[in-house]
Amino acid sequence: MLRSIAAAGLGLCLALPASAAELPKAGLVEAGTLTYGVAATFAPFEFQRDGKLTGFDIDFIDAIARKLSAKTAPMNMEFKGLIPALQGGRLDIINSAMYMNPQRAEQVDFVPYMKIGNVVVVQAGNPAKITGRDESLCGKTVAVTLGGIQESQARADDKACRDKKLSPVQVKTYPTAQDSWLTLRQGRADAIFDSTPGAAKVLEEVPNTFQVVGSEFEANTSIGIATRKGDAALQAALKAAIAEVVADGTYATLLTKWKLPASVTLF
Repeated sequence: MLRSIAAAGLGLCLALPASAAELPKAGLVEAGTLTYGVAATFAPFEFQRDGKLTGFDIDFIDAIARKLSAKTAPMNMEFKGLIPALQGGRLDIINSAMYMNPQRAEQVDFVPYMKIGNVVVVQAGNPAKITGRDESLCGKTVAVTLGGIQESQARADDKACRDKKLSPVQVKTYPTAQDSWLTLRQGRADAIFDSTPGAAKVLEEVPNTFQVVGSEFEANTSIGIATRKGDAALQAALKAAIAEVVADGTYATLLTKWKLPASVTLF
């Protein structure tokens, strides 16, 4: 289902002419500005460096805004607050590597722009002897971001263990991905789930501390920019601007800059 949503969005994006990239004149928090929500705790997509927002998504939305002759106004908040803020009219869009799934698609509309997978990460040496996203998680503690897709995945694994009469998964939720990583590092969790690019970045920056176990899972999950339900004008503007960003090579340049593999692209 995710791929069908992504494919539909991609088709609309590429079908629109470049001249369609025009920001709506009404319905925005501030005229001429894309006010976006972001939970800047998910490197390499969005995080803070020296107190400033950075990452693929930050560069990407800036490129989109240039095509729309618009300014950007980021609002950094906890991930769980993004959809309520959008629905409440405080934001125009969510620009935070939001995983697309049927539950979220009931609350917001998406403009897909990438697909990624996830991995299980443990402490170096794997003291809990976890072999991946399998029954070895039963009876273990998994740390995840509150409201993120990884929480849903961990709770599904907990249910699977319980259904098999095995020890439950203890799911610990935290406001940010960094909190989950710290919990794992301190030994207060046996594993975390994170995106494949996110895990690769942390393993590179903090060597000999963590390791990935098992295979990548849900590898074709699309992520997208979220708009309010039925906001067709803003959806069209974003799709047209993304088409231009892809066509002029900026999208590919940003993938390289942030060390994301070519396999993540939807274009």
